[in-house]
Amino acid sequence: MEIDSSQYPNGQLERVNKYLAAMIEHKGSDLHVKAGSNFRARIQGNVTPMGDQILTRDESLGFARDLLGEAKFQQFLETKEMDWMYSPTKTSRFRVNLFFQLNGVSAVFRVIPTDIPSFDDYQLPEVLRTFTQKERGLVLVTGVTGSGKSTTLASLINEVNEKRKKHIITIEDPVEFVHQDKQCIINQRSLGNDTLSFSNALKAALREDPDIILVGEMRDVETVNLALHAADTGHLVFSTLHTIDAKETINRIIGQFPANEQPRVRLSLASTIQGIVSQRLVKTVDGGRKAAMEILVKTARVEQLIMENRDYEIIDTIQEGKSQYGSQSFDQCLFDYYQEGYISKEEALSGATNPNDMKLKMGGIGGSGGSPTMTSSARIDTEDDDVFDLK
Repeated sequence: MEIDSSQYPNGQLERVNKYLAAMIEHKGSDLHVKAGSNFRARIQGNVTPMGDQILTRDESLGFARDLLGEAKFQQFLETKEMDWMYSPTKTSRFRVNLFFQLNGVSAVFRVIPTDIPSFDDYQLPEVLRTFTQKERGLVLVTGVTGSGKSTTLASLINEVNEKRKKHIITIEDPVEFVHQDKQCIINQRSLGNDTLSFSNALKAALREDPDIILVGEMRDVETVNLALHAADTGHLVFSTLHTIDAKETINRIIGQFPANEQPRVRLSLASTIQGIVSQRLVKTVDGGRKAAMEILVKTARVEQLIMENRDYEIIDTIQEGKSQYGSQSFDQCLFDYYQEGYISKEEALSGATNPNDMKLKMGGIGGSGGSPTMTSSARIDTEDDDVFDLK
């Protein structure tokens, strides 16, 4: 559900809206609102202060009431945390998590682009396009919070929507990117508003004639089981996990199950997995951020390794398959970015899984791989004399 801020002409929500606008102007990704502290925004990966005015406990409670409305605010007082989707204007949209902490209420607003990122605009590796062309199987996008998983998934779904005539069902918490029907018909369901759980929605989805199912996150054993079943019965399933690479992803999925069930799950995963995209954001030389990706592409070799519990060999297989299958390790991706001038030598080395090997690779090139990282500096004076300094 979305709240129209115009119905609250007074109060703390207008103040928050001002900082949201300032954060967007400086291409930030998250606004942090905390009782007992000043407003802060994540700009180019760094949490940057926005002035020095402190939000009081009472002001934080007023802000939460204005944002949620009285009924939901009372629910928030009982549950102590809540997810929300907020659109203060027609051109801005935020995913919000509110929670109580020692000094009162805190909230984190994550920017959700209103324009669906296209495959080409997002400059995704071409091999990812092949995942959108599969008829069945499981495709996972993984990474830590804030690594861009939702943007990658939105680009993949948009690619299907533009190129294929299919029925897509998404189950999200909450719905972030809103897709319009193009070649596909897309039904988007939000946890809490449209369904009570991922597992309930997945069970229902199998009776709703889907071709493609997007599960926002595989959080529990039942959801994993249902996703594997859907992928095994002729559906293409996209989902996410908070894991750092393909090897950990496989181990996390299988490790959720009791020991006596793990052989069955391992066989099912080996059969259904089509690809795993693990990503992290790196700083570019122009001051922006770009997703570095490890990409596992299913091959007969990958299937065999998963089936035989030889996950430790997967990274070598990923690296060896780069030229033939389009797979790549994080270090191969970082090295390519360095060669192409997207990131500096220092950024490539700091993000490398094996910095010594990376340094040896760089030895034959020379130079630092691009210009020095650009810095931004800005100052914004707001109505209540807060100052937003970027350094």
